[in-house]
Formats: sequence, structure tokens, C-alpha cells
Amino acid sequence: MRVLALDPGSVRIGVALSDETRTIAQPIEFIPAEPFSDFLERLKTLIHEKEVDLILVGIPRNMNGSYGPSAVKAQEFVTVLKEAVSVPIKTWDERLTTVQANRFLIEAGTRRDKRKKKVDQTAAAILLQSFLDSIVHE
Repeated sequence: MRVLALDPGSVRIGVALSDETRTIAQPIEFIPAEPFSDFLERLKTLIHEKEVDLILVGIPRNMNGSYGPSAVKAQEFVTVLKEAVSVPIKTWDERLTTVQANRFLIEAGTRRDKRKKKVDQTAAAILLQSFLDSIVHE
């Protein structure tokens, strides 16, 4: 059973997937956020093909822990997802995952034009790895 992580954005939604043992997160792709019906279709395909039993959605909280406009949009995204898919959905704090993803890609020598396409899925993988590491210690 696998966990699929989503890093929702207004243009792209980053996607990462855990291995079957829920130990390692791997970035797999980004899906355009619009049209939303196409996003949902691709998401449902991934859920089926990858045998996903939990979806993890990043909620971008402010540094002080409060919820800003981006977090509210992400919560609305979760509400719509819950209506569209039957897989359980959990939210996870994703503060600074995009910053970490950019830093990682720069250090890896990824060119700027390619970095833009990889940052969302890399941020989703960082988010997912954080979650996976937390459940190992439960």
C-alpha cells in the first residue's frame, strides 16, 4: 500500500509516491492544475495504477503556524478532492518545502529551465518523506 503526496499550486500540482513499505518518497510528476477535470482524471488513474491507499496533501502554513490565503485554498482543494475520490485524504504541514526543493535542485546542478518543471514534484517528495519519517517513529 502506497501514499501519494500532492503539493497543490495554482499552475501545477506536484506528485510524489511512497514505496510499498512506506519508507521512501519519490517524485513522479506534476499535473497541470487546470482544467481541474483533467487533473482529477489523471489523479484517479494514478490511484488505481499505483495502488494508493492514502493521499497526503500539503497545507502551506505561515511560519508562525497560522493559516494564510494559500492554506485556505489548499483546504478548499482537499474538500473538493474528498468528494471526488474514495481514498482517505490527510493533510500535512508543508512549510518551506518549495524552498528546500529549489535548494536541492540547484545543488544537484539542475538548469533553471528544467528546475521550474521539477520543483513541484520535488516539493511533494520532501513533504511525503517528512510524513513517512514521522510514522516510522510512532
